[in-house]
Amino acid sequence: METPGQKPLVVWALNISVVLLVLLWIFPTLGLFVSSFRTGDQITASGWWSSMFPAEQTLQFRAADPDDNRIETSAGVFVVEGNVFEGGDVLGIDSWGTSSRALDAYQVGETADLGDGETLTLSEGGAYVWQGDEDQMSGRGQRIFLTATVPPEFTTNNYGFVLFDEDNSEGMAKAFFNTLTVVIPATVIPILIAAFAAYALAWMDFPGRALLIATVVGLLVVPLQLALIPLLSLHNAVGIGKGYLGVWLAHTGFGLPLAIYLLRNYMVGLPRDIIENARVDGATEFQIFTKIILPLSFPALASFAIFQFLWTWNDLLVALVFLIDSSGNTTVMTKQIVELLGTRGGDWEILATSAFVSIAVPLAVFFMMQRYLVRGLLAGSVK
Repeated sequence: METPGQKPLVVWALNISVVLLVLLWIFPTLGLFVSSFRTGDQITASGWWSSMFPAEQTLQFRAADPDDNRIETSAGVFVVEGNVFEGGDVLGIDSWGTSSRALDAYQVGETADLGDGETLTLSEGGAYVWQGDEDQMSGRGQRIFLTATVPPEFTTNNYGFVLFDEDNSEGMAKAFFNTLTVVIPATVIPILIAAFAAYALAWMDFPGRALLIATVVGLLVVPLQLALIPLLSLHNAVGIGKGYLGVWLAHTGFGLPLAIYLLRNYMVGLPRDIIENARVDGATEFQIFTKIILPLSFPALASFAIFQFLWTWNDLLVALVFLIDSSGNTTVMTKQIVELLGTRGGDWEILATSAFVSIAVPLAVFFMMQRYLVRGLLAGSVK
């Protein structure tokens, strides 16, 4: 039996589940944020959770080109000397090698036998001496692989490249404003239409109202993919299949069922006395809707706005179908990131930065309006 003041097990289970769900969302976002300030080598070498600690990395260098830097000794041996850290920070070398198959073949100070009398010696601090005969000391410099302990490093160069570099910033900046061009109307239009429809379904009596409510509920389960091709064919037939108007209408059509259902459930829970008193005082339906219903329904409007904004901002499928533009003038951020995956698949720092830039606006919108989310979703569930 439960003692007074003791929480039941189901409450503990619920609290633990909520904490786990919160952590499940926080960790990837935090990891993306941290990775956006790291270099590509650090991302490859260690996870974001260890970004504050030194990490062991494998670094590749080349000795100086022998054709321009070799010196012939009195014994007829050609020598190339230099430092692998020239112009950079000096790192503590744990081990080194001359082949990717044996990265830790030698310790600092040891001499590697490259065959036919050719040798390479690496000293503490990165200084090397490479020597051999004239035929061997030609072409490109010898590769040197170092295993070193690298201190943590954070940089804002990733954001500088993504947002301000001439080779990339134009595409990302244009994609950002293209996304805003899609998202803002695609959020406002369904709210305006759904608010009128929800008020009619909640407080106006007319034939077929129950059938319309059932139709709205049924449309909630219609798969988005099922309607894409027929809708695109319709848009092409009327000439709006390759522009912003087509994608606005598509997002509006796909978002209306949830919007009407959510707003109707909220409006039907508002006090009836307020509406009846307004009608007795001679207020029209439009006056009741604009001066009473809309102000009281702000939590529900905000909760749907959050859902619609997040969905349209993160959408890729609808944008690919209804924003067909080979010139890239209407490319949204999700498509721009997909293109970066193709052109910069190994530049994880650029991908992480671009991805975090794309989620920064939805995060800001969510945190500013999240207090209305629960109130709007739970509206009408309890009488």
